Amino acid sequence: MSTQEVGNVVLYSPDVHAPPIELDLDNFMQTWHVTHSTLSLWTTKKDVTITYTMKPSSSGDSTVRFDDVVEYRSRSDTPSSKPSRVIGVDTLLTPESDLTSRTADGGDAASGPRSAQPRFKWRGKGWLAIASSRWQVLGYSRDTSPDNPTAWVVTYFEKTLFTPPGLDIYARTARGLPDELVEEIISKLKALGGNVAKLAATFFEVERSGWPMGQVGDANARKRLGPVDKADVITHIALSPS
Repeated sequence: MSTQEVGNVVLYSPDVHAPPIELDLDNFMQTWHVTHSTLSLWTTKKDVTITYTMKPSSSGDSTVRFDDVVEYRSRSDTPSSKPSRVIGVDTLLTPESDLTSRTADGGDAASGPRSAQPRFKWRGKGWLAIASSRWQVLGYSRDTSPDNPTAWVVTYFEKTLFTPPGLDIYARTARGLPDELVEEIISKLKALGGNVAKLAATFFEVERSGWPMGQVGDANARKRLGPVDKADVITHIALSPS
């Protein structure tokens, strides 16, 4: 498995098994802004956010699940217009790791933060319940909590019968991340080699209302495609038959 680490940017290439990193799921929850992507459907969209909300565990079931709500606007929409939505549920694919907090006497730290190997299965809700896909986290900032304005995450969407693989960069604020940090993330993704490097070469910046575009990514990506409709957003969530 390839790994790239420079400063605080540590990234792992996708693998059948989750990368050997632990993600604090409690910090990971709430809203992320998709600031850069290789997924072509976002070229005609803006204000793309993904909000995660942990679902309470049922009695006798330790499976980790959280709600996944994708919201976006078409580039021609006004910033105050109601965003479109795609709603699903994510399930942790690997067993939950040992809790990062343990009591001094070795007792159970059930109240401590939940950490996990970050690979998930998405399933749609409602009429999308027959659809599913897999995605994982390739790297993230030391502090991913909503209170950290420079928090970041890189996600990888696996190839399905209908869609190619793809990469997203998330930030906690619509303002996004410093260009230097984005450049470093993309550089480290390219250094991983293979298909990830090929994908990283196609990154473009996703428009966010009220904020100027940075200098990172392929602006020409927006010109390569025609209109993308709501069905493509569903496709972006990498749908494949169960």
